Amino acid sequence: MLPPLFRKVFAELGDEGVLCVAKHHKYPCLTAFGLSRTDNFEDILDKEEENAVRRDLDFDRDLRSTQMWTFTEVPYDKSGRFILPPRFCKVGGIGDNICFLGGGQFLTLWDLDKLGQMGGGWQDQYELCLADAEDAWAKAKGKGK
Repeated sequence: MLPPLFRKVFAELGDEGVLCVAKHHKYPCLTAFGLSRTDNFEDILDKEEENAVRRDLDFDRDLRSTQMWTFTEVPYDKSGRFILPPRFCKVGGIGDNICFLGGGQFLTLWDLDKLGQMGGGWQDQYELCLADAEDAWAKAKGKGK
């Protein structure tokens, strides 16, 4: 279920009801965004290319463009419920425990265990997601009584 904060952001962007889901190009997770983000893809590519040139790094614009445009539109209802296509669970390494990170124009969907293995600067995000998951597990356990 898409958390309320993200539903609110997407609604404000005019993207209510549809998530564009793709494999993240760098991290072992998925990314999701609203359709309006595609309007900025060329600008994003320009900035990424400029940054690569400035840092004397290779940049394959065709590959990066393909990565950006390879997404699937996934509908969600007013409660934020959506069904993640199984192929995305596979490529994103998503198991039973999914967590959402991000904000702004996109978010990331992580398997909780994979996020916990990231270490470094990801540790705080993992701890926050773990706390949310523990709260959800406790609520689900309480409803099962």
